[in-house]
Amino acid sequence: MDAIRIIDHSVSLVDSRELLCGSAAEQEAELSKRGLSASREGTIAYRVLNEHSVSKSENKMQVRFDSLISHDITYVGIIQTARASGLKEFPVPYALTNCHNSLCAVGGTINEDDHVFGLSAAKKYGGIYVPANQAVIHQYAREMMTGCGKMILGSDSHTRYGAMGTMGVGEGGPELVKQLLKNTWDITAPQVVLVYLENAPKKGIGPHDVAIALCTAVFKKGLVTNKVLEFVGPGVKNLSMDFRIGIDVMTTETACLSSIWETDETVREFYKVHGREEEYKELKPSKAARYDMAVCIDLSKLESMIALPFHPSNGYTIHELQENPSLLREVEAAAKAQFGEKVNFSLADKVRDGKIYIDQGVIAGCAGGMFENICDAAAILEKGSTGDGYFSLSVYPSSVPVNLALIKNGAQQKLLEAGAVFKPCFCGPCFGAGDVPSNNGLSIRHTTRNFPNREGSKPGDGQLSCVALVDARSIAATALNHGVLTAATDVEIPECEKTYTFEKGVYDKRVYNGFGKAQPDYELKLGPNITDWPSMYSLSENLLVKLAAVLQDDVTTTDELIPSGETSSYRSNPLRLSQFALSRREPMYVKRAEAVAAEEAKRRAGGSEEVLAVLEKVCENASQEAKRTQFGSCVFAKRPGDGSAREQAASCQKVLGGFANICYEFATKRYRSNCINWGILPFTLDKSTVFDYENGDYVFVPGIREAIKTGKEEIPAKVIAKDGVHDITLFVKGLTDEEKQIILDGCLMNYYKNRMK
Repeated sequence: MDAIRIIDHSVSLVDSRELLCGSAAEQEAELSKRGLSASREGTIAYRVLNEHSVSKSENKMQVRFDSLISHDITYVGIIQTARASGLKEFPVPYALTNCHNSLCAVGGTINEDDHVFGLSAAKKYGGIYVPANQAVIHQYAREMMTGCGKMILGSDSHTRYGAMGTMGVGEGGPELVKQLLKNTWDITAPQVVLVYLENAPKKGIGPHDVAIALCTAVFKKGLVTNKVLEFVGPGVKNLSMDFRIGIDVMTTETACLSSIWETDETVREFYKVHGREEEYKELKPSKAARYDMAVCIDLSKLESMIALPFHPSNGYTIHELQENPSLLREVEAAAKAQFGEKVNFSLADKVRDGKIYIDQGVIAGCAGGMFENICDAAAILEKGSTGDGYFSLSVYPSSVPVNLALIKNGAQQKLLEAGAVFKPCFCGPCFGAGDVPSNNGLSIRHTTRNFPNREGSKPGDGQLSCVALVDARSIAATALNHGVLTAATDVEIPECEKTYTFEKGVYDKRVYNGFGKAQPDYELKLGPNITDWPSMYSLSENLLVKLAAVLQDDVTTTDELIPSGETSSYRSNPLRLSQFALSRREPMYVKRAEAVAAEEAKRRAGGSEEVLAVLEKVCENASQEAKRTQFGSCVFAKRPGDGSAREQAASCQKVLGGFANICYEFATKRYRSNCINWGILPFTLDKSTVFDYENGDYVFVPGIREAIKTGKEEIPAKVIAKDGVHDITLFVKGLTDEEKQIILDGCLMNYYKNRMK
């Protein structure tokens, strides 16, 4: 795409505006001529990270965050884990929001029981409790918790507040547990990518258009994986706060570690409007700063975009798709490759008379449900209609204050009059718990993700629909044409009132703010679905694992490892939730894993014939080694863990007796951290290794405990396959001392329990 240029080597930035991108020697010569030198320390990212790191090592950072935030499918497990590890009081502001598990979609009271637990925990430990439908997690953080130069850790992958000068990091729950117990987030000093913005977007282009273009440019090649994106350049000043926020929240889909933006008067005004002007300070790179690479975006050249299923990086311009609707055949092929003959799925019928017909539009959540997005959608649809056909349009504002502002300026009324439906502040359409389209439906959404099943379909039951990501403006343009896919740049967009007034009073009346006011004797309210974690054992001398799922896809998402949607109601019940593990990707996984766990129970009780029979093929004294060899299940995937930060993607495997993941690389740091914190060995392979083994094959890793204890990173192992025994080399690279001990102890909970003795 002409609008985006990748510079895949180090660059220097002078005065926050001048980009030097020649060779390293040429950059040094030019900087020397000006009496300057550049380094990573000159970036905004490193200034913020260094201010929060307590490490004395330049390469290893140990970060303490200013505040924490979770929603209602993660905070119960986090608090239960921390409680079992000795938690007495929340040491920093910790907000518990209720925007994921706020529909009682399964029946009973189990969802609301989580909310009751959350409020009781906020009272007991001194937390902040945001009741259901008041705000989605990230909008509450933006409005009430951010500050220039601060860092926030959230148990949701879209924890991104860089546009407000706050480094947000999304991690699995155990990393929040560490912070609650006054420990640190440990990372290797990350690379920093300059995202250099120039010019201004043309009318009709919205933040999702920029975000989809960015994801498309970098994700598939892994260019920014686990790096920090730093947004600087003359184009920043041409973007409103909502526009910046809309780009920023989607940086998660590039697989980056975090993000940060330079700040200016627009950011100051944001804090002023929200009654927190003291949180503003100017952030910009030093006179000269060095970046590891650069992504240059000419905002003026961007077009209306669509990310076709099944990933935000599968981006095309809407005009490209209109000119070549056969691109939809690629989506059909992807669905067939993943789901086989389970479903009868076709998008060909969406193309009629040369036009592409959409079944549903949704504007929602932390990306779509922003004030300006909805105002522009209302302006496009004013005096128009969504029509009386199959197409429908739903709007979910990101918070009650945003909704009040939309009521006051008339945007909500305009959309309702046009046929749209307004719904509560809820994240459901982002993860498959709201507005599930009909079978074979095509939904366009201004939400964060379009992975399979994120729209709520159930391929196992023969039902499949799909989501394409589109900016709110083009969704409104499509609605105006009664479902015919239309780029916002192809319709008239009237000017509309966008002055925003923040009504903090609704939070003053409803949000429980108990930070610093812990009540240790307050009793937690535990509903029948809220259960403790099962006991987990420390790592044995040797490890034998049986392959229970072998996934050869290029990338495996956390949604495949543990589905979203209706499973949310069981997030507080480890045993019941584990029954959903890999259910939409490898339906036999649970039964296979449970069979392995049953054999491990036999081994511990006196002996397993299966373990003994396998070890006899690779050990001289098999009966003796069986006593020293832990037996568990294992998942192989080429690149697992893209997507959500949810710890359950790993914890469910451990609950079922899983002890290892084998892969070529982990898609995200957060999933690898989840595996480690649940005592799952994070094995990687050299990329030249062919792993063509099958479900039911075994991998024996002798001396694994000693290898982890001594920091050995290259570990010989043996595969016991149907055609014989094969040597293989596994790697466990870059473990910190704490991570080694967590694995040795069996999981993070055991690690803390052992230190309480």
